[in-house]
Amino acid sequence: MDWPTGLLGFAAGLLISVATAPVGVSGAVFLLPVQVSVLGVPSPAVTPTNLLYNVVAGPGALLRHHRAGTLRGPLTRLLVLGTVPGVVVGAVIRVFAVPGPSVFRLLIAVLLLPLGGWLCLRTLRRASRTASAREPSSRAVTRLAMAVGVAGGIYGIGGGSLLGPILAGRGMPVAKVAPAALAATFVTSVVGAGTYALLSLSVTGDIAPYWSLGLACGLGGLCGGYLGARLQPHLPETALRLLLGVLALGVGGLYAVQLLR
Repeated sequence: MDWPTGLLGFAAGLLISVATAPVGVSGAVFLLPVQVSVLGVPSPAVTPTNLLYNVVAGPGALLRHHRAGTLRGPLTRLLVLGTVPGVVVGAVIRVFAVPGPSVFRLLIAVLLLPLGGWLCLRTLRRASRTASAREPSSRAVTRLAMAVGVAGGIYGIGGGSLLGPILAGRGMPVAKVAPAALAATFVTSVVGAGTYALLSLSVTGDIAPYWSLGLACGLGGLCGGYLGARLQPHLPETALRLLLGVLALGVGGLYAVQLLR
């Protein structure tokens, strides 16, 4: 990796994480197309490289949430318990089954476009309140987290971009969801990146992460995540929900455009 590429990766991680950390999204889902189209990371190495970004970037926002005392609670434990086994399964599927990305992109677009639009519409109408929907059960949260963990292991996303809109749409406050989603993203990414590193010892090809680039992007995310987490307490719930809805629309629209190419 040369210096221009490293600086570009750092800047991308910084800018993305500042915008996404307040709502519990690491930004890996937005960094993925940047790594493929701009930085030239091949597949499947782009998946563990993206997970490495989450590992390096995660402590920035988590440190801020820890100091604020918002990491404690059952939601964090439920999400971690679900996503960790899921990411191992997803990594094995990615290396040995190599599923095509088209189905995944279609599912993400179909899920997040209407969900993001609904969140934005409800927020603008001032009808999105914690009491307006029944929060999901612990079992439902764990199952959702496991499914998201599998997707994260296959495609190198942290899962916050999926967990955040779904849980917020089910009535959970964004301020409660964000730190739990970021914690689950961090732990899942540590396990996922380690799984890919182990698999690379027995499988030929670009399986291991691009360490230098993942570190450069992650350092940018480390700084940006801390700044984004500091911004969260100063943003009202309405603004956080609107931001989460816009991010969901952005992710869904991004994958929809890629499908049409």
